[in-house]
Amino acid sequence: MTILVSGASSGLGYHTACAAVHCGHTVIAGARSFAKGEKNGMYTYPLDVTDADSISAFADYAKSLSSHIDAVIHCAGILVLGSTEETTVEAYQKVLDTDFLGMVRLNQALLPLFRAQKAGRIIMFSSINGLLGIPFQSAYTAAKHAVEGYAECLAMETHDFGVQVCLIEPGDHRSGSQHTRLRADIESSSPYAAMAKKGTDRIHWDETHGSDPAKLGRKVISILEKRHMPMRRCIAKPDQHLAVVLHDLLPGRLNSWILRRYYLS
Repeated sequence: MTILVSGASSGLGYHTACAAVHCGHTVIAGARSFAKGEKNGMYTYPLDVTDADSISAFADYAKSLSSHIDAVIHCAGILVLGSTEETTVEAYQKVLDTDFLGMVRLNQALLPLFRAQKAGRIIMFSSINGLLGIPFQSAYTAAKHAVEGYAECLAMETHDFGVQVCLIEPGDHRSGSQHTRLRADIESSSPYAAMAKKGTDRIHWDETHGSDPAKLGRKVISILEKRHMPMRRCIAKPDQHLAVVLHDLLPGRLNSWILRRYYLS
């Protein structure tokens, strides 16, 4: 397959791109920090998913390398940590522009080709946070909830054109890069200061003790290679799978109490 991967310079995007190369696929990897060239067995090209011209250039470069693009894997993303009251509207816009609208832009650039081919596979990285919210991560949670709803619409609308859509919902993995993490400033005088410290410390601990990102990359490519991809695949530790199940089963107030106890106690 010829596979496009956004956000491939670090984190889960990097490990997914490397897994695709290892499985013998042609990988065209995009990231803001990339230059045009070849690295680690993949073609690289600069890509800013918030910029329409950058996306158009990336898509044209991919088409120049291969007349048939089989799949795109959306991994580009940033994360803001902060209280819902004190995170600026500009910060919310920046996260949504990258984590959600970046996928929309790249899909719109590729869908005419997929329709003409009568085939195409779209894998979109959502998150556990696309299924439930946690304290002090509201911008990222909102973006991933948007991805979940958008993907359902996309799958229904493109089905008759031979396009398959899959949502990957990772739990915490030992991955990521500090340049994609923005911490909203919380003054010591903030009414949220003590809670934010507990919540963000817990988030950091979960990430540093998370699952192997290389293993996730291999699972994603295994899913991509299936004849029929699932609509959703949650890749997480058992306790995080349980959290998702409980979120759907328990009354809202009880579920909120459990999550507050975990993150803020």
